[in-house]
Amino acid sequence: MPSSPSSKLGFFFSDHHRWLLQHINRHLGNRADAEDTAADTFCQLLAARVDPDTIAQPRAYLSTIARRLIFDRHRRRKLQLAYLERLSALPEALAPSPEEQLQLMEALVAIDRALDGLPRLVKATFLYSQLDGMSYVAIAQKLGLSERTVSRYMKQALRQCYLSDVQP
Repeated sequence: MPSSPSSKLGFFFSDHHRWLLQHINRHLGNRADAEDTAADTFCQLLAARVDPDTIAQPRAYLSTIARRLIFDRHRRRKLQLAYLERLSALPEALAPSPEEQLQLMEALVAIDRALDGLPRLVKATFLYSQLDGMSYVAIAQKLGLSERTVSRYMKQALRQCYLSDVQP
């Protein structure tokens, strides 16, 4: 009798979870983050509906997913630190409330995910425009681009946000 997909995944999980957790923990040096990343790795496997029997090299497959998740976590933390640094420079009267800070942080993470995969200059153009309120002329000067290129990059980034259902 063939085993169900959930029992296959259960066996796959029990066969590889300990190794994956140790592997991630060696890279992160933080048990809690390693546990979260290992769980997220298996969640992605589940969401992708991959049959574990079709994975020729399970450890390589899992470590590739985990490495991408670690990179995403690192990128989000850098983004959060940059945001907190900018907040600390604001006068206290202008600083957003803790609730507003959380909403803004969630929005930044969503925008970061939406822009993932776009070239660095396209992201920079979008962020200068939307977060810093810079004009296309100022962005063009800052990045050494033409205004037409800035306009094209903005369209590309906005289209990416629209397709991922993020409202800038």
